[in-house]
Amino acid sequence: MSAPPGGAGVPITDRRQLVEYLEAGCKPRTEWRAGTEHEKFGFLRATLKPIPYEGTAGVRAMLEGLAARFGWERVLENGKPIALARGRASITLEPGGQLELSGAPLATAHEAADETDQHLAEVKAVAGPLGIGFLGMGHTPTWRREDFDWMPKGRYAIMRAYMPKRGKLGLDMMLRTCTVQTNLDYGDEADMVKKFRVSLALQPVATALYANSPYVEGVDTGFVSRRSHVWTDTDPDRCGMLPFVFEDGFGFERYIDWLLDVPMYFAYRNGRYIDLAGKSFRDFMAGRLHNDVGDVARLTDWADHITTAFPEVRLKRFLEMRGSDCGPRDMIVALPALWMGLLYDQTALDAAWDLVKDWTIAEHDALRAGVPRLGLKTPFRDATVQTLAKRMLEIAEAGLRARGHGEEGYLDPLRRIAESGITLAEEKRQRVASDFHGDPNALYEAYAF
Repeated sequence: MSAPPGGAGVPITDRRQLVEYLEAGCKPRTEWRAGTEHEKFGFLRATLKPIPYEGTAGVRAMLEGLAARFGWERVLENGKPIALARGRASITLEPGGQLELSGAPLATAHEAADETDQHLAEVKAVAGPLGIGFLGMGHTPTWRREDFDWMPKGRYAIMRAYMPKRGKLGLDMMLRTCTVQTNLDYGDEADMVKKFRVSLALQPVATALYANSPYVEGVDTGFVSRRSHVWTDTDPDRCGMLPFVFEDGFGFERYIDWLLDVPMYFAYRNGRYIDLAGKSFRDFMAGRLHNDVGDVARLTDWADHITTAFPEVRLKRFLEMRGSDCGPRDMIVALPALWMGLLYDQTALDAAWDLVKDWTIAEHDALRAGVPRLGLKTPFRDATVQTLAKRMLEIAEAGLRARGHGEEGYLDPLRRIAESGITLAEEKRQRVASDFHGDPNALYEAYAF
């Protein structure tokens, strides 16, 4: 969340309101946009430790510096800055102080690249004099959970207490992971369904292309995307591949059915978060949580609840591609190009659907389970995920060419990975072994933005 929720809004009196909330995301093709979000780890250059919230070289100092120098508006919670806003973009904080750009909805990959470049330049301008660097990887390579300073956001306190009840790695997800994602529009319910199915099926392939997290606490885990593995042991109620998306009759109603069964985290009223962890939104709608909240369920509560589900692709008033480790600048700007190429040209979307439409649920699950460790080498039918990645990129390139904006070049780093079969994770393994004498701490400066 970019800011504390409003805690007000229209009361929910009918299930149809939930459907209409998602239907409001339908847009004509001329208004389709892509928004890019990426997280990064801030570290103290003198010690290579995570930056705290307070202090002269901390998260708060970063936010204050960005606001003072570049026109960002502070967003406060209990008097403390926890986000920034400028136009339709925002800068937010993950629980361990990871700094995230939530970019504006933009029409082309060129605009997304310009936005990313501007953001990274602003961050470096503020961070440099503070002695802070930023690293783009899917999982911090050396830090322990206890090394982190938790950010002063009320929802995180509730999640921090609840996560260990549902999985072993939920706190790692909160503190020690970073992702890059892109958000894309749909035209109507049928268009949403096809895009959801294609993007969910191909999400493990994107995970393999973006694999960039082999280390935990300085040890090679054997995974190429430890970040992706973390999500498999975070919370089974709200994560995963959602097999019902591929069933006949899937649409807004079916997704809402699933969301209503995802346990709640909180409601927000009168400036505070009310702990509702594990309770039912269905009960909230039926008035059975009135003693906890002192109010009826409202559409703002529904908007908040949607953000507490974490499947590999998430439906809001757009579709979020959530499968990728964060990486360097060129990988960040490749992601919106990849998915716009696949989903925003009808011929490309049809070709992508032809690629995945006969995959079984067992095959979807096998890809999701295998890719975090094996990446592009994950077996699939009579080939590997590397073969799928090459075909995926061919379709995306054709889709971008049909769009006519000259965006195909943004796929170059993904093509190099697909052709070579060497992910960023494997590149880092090689460099740690050879150039860095076995020390993963060297990754912070070597791969800082």
